[in-house]
Amino acid sequence: MGEFSNGICGCFSNCGLCIITYFVPCLTAGNNAAAVGESCCVYGCLSLLGPIGIWSRAKIRGKIREQKGIDGTFCMDCVFHWILPLCALVQEANEVTGGAQAMARE
Repeated sequence: MGEFSNGICGCFSNCGLCIITYFVPCLTAGNNAAAVGESCCVYGCLSLLGPIGIWSRAKIRGKIREQKGIDGTFCMDCVFHWILPLCALVQEANEVTGGAQAMARE
């Protein structure tokens, strides 16, 4: 199995996304959810609700890992979203948009 294309602290590879995520993290969380077939509005709103937000963002991270064949566990997804939530959101967004760009090139 693989790894994320960007490290957890590699969030500055896309400064525009970093700025958007810093000011409106629910937008990035919703877009990540939509990229894996979940409701943008529901998961964007859930992402703001403390422990429920950690759970919902970790659930989406797990779906991204599953789609991309990335190693990991739900427990570690929760840890990432508890300790480094913005970096995790940007890492996931870079993964789903990078995959879409690669598919468009093929």
